[in-house]
Amino acid sequence: MTMETTQHAYAPVNGLAMYYEIGGDGPAAVYIPPAWSHATVIPALPANRRWISVDLQGHGRTADIDRPFSFEQSAEDVVALLKHLGIEQADLFGESFGGIVALLIAIRHPEVVRRVAVYGSPWRFEDAYSTDMLEQFLAITDDSDSVQFQRENYKKVAPDPTHWPTLFEKVHKVAWNGFTPEELKSIGAPVLIALGDHDWLRPEHMVDMYRLIPNAELAVIPDAGHFVLYEDPDRLLPIVARFFDAPVSSLPFATPGTGYHPGVTR
Repeated sequence: MTMETTQHAYAPVNGLAMYYEIGGDGPAAVYIPPAWSHATVIPALPANRRWISVDLQGHGRTADIDRPFSFEQSAEDVVALLKHLGIEQADLFGESFGGIVALLIAIRHPEVVRRVAVYGSPWRFEDAYSTDMLEQFLAITDDSDSVQFQRENYKKVAPDPTHWPTLFEKVHKVAWNGFTPEELKSIGAPVLIALGDHDWLRPEHMVDMYRLIPNAELAVIPDAGHFVLYEDPDRLLPIVARFFDAPVSSLPFATPGTGYHPGVTR
């Protein structure tokens, strides 16, 4: 399932020279990496799509510019890239903070979205983390051991490796009020909400999001944490691949009252 890159380039996007890679075969899909990461850190993506993998503002090979980092602006940047590439509609796969960007696109630009898969992505910061987990997250600094992986990968490809502390601070202090229940209820595209059972996020928080999005599916990956895509991607990627290719079914799910009947309930 390793993606063989067939194209890598920069696109003029909202003042950025935005780096992207395209590889694989099939319908168009966009991979949006998490905070402090970039397009080529994970080794594989599902083989059933033609993937456009992006480096967001200041991340990876995309040089930073003089504007705040925000999820909203990142969403607009990804949509502008799709327009630049002449892609009218795509599936989206966002990881962690990248999933927030993917959901923002589904809310703000539903016409460009076919399906959305997110992994480890909160729908608001309030109540997303346990008190202990939130305290750990807020205590991270740009030179912490806990972000060594991200820091080292950034410095391998960044046009200015010394910019890491600035990027870290811009992302770490990003202002975001979260999604409202009404915004999540407005999403018309099918959405896969996935997380590890040892993720940073509270499972109850993710269940709330699952219940608010009308066409949502929920996947809890057993014995998996926030970085399963790096540690063991085959635990998650087949689920994403199946979700993107699954037919839309109008059959109701079986209840204790109806029972299961082939072709009638599922």
